[in-house]
Amino acid sequence: MSLPISCHSNQFGTLGQIDPSHLAEIAKQGYKSVINNRPDFEAGPDQPINAEIQAQAEALGLNYAFLPVIPGAFTQEQVEEMARLLKTMPGPILAFCRSGARSTTLYQMALQVP
Repeated sequence: MSLPISCHSNQFGTLGQIDPSHLAEIAKQGYKSVINNRPDFEAGPDQPINAEIQAQAEALGLNYAFLPVIPGAFTQEQVEEMARLLKTMPGPILAFCRSGARSTTLYQMALQVP
């Protein structure tokens, strides 16, 4: 399996929606932490939910954070929390959402936080 991860630096990448089965490959690629930026049930009942993904991530020894954001409606608190996660979670870090765009935008905004 080859996941289409967009690498923004040697410590951060983004990806579209994952399911628990993808986490072994994510860990194999060297990621130490995962940030979920997608609200549960955004795409309906077939979307893997945060609790399932978190359980598998932790079973594989990955650090995990749930920071759901709505596209185009980022709050200052969410940006600051993303900045905090980027500074405190072991890297490299992978963030995901529906397509990866929201996680990329949040990452870029978080880099501007002093």
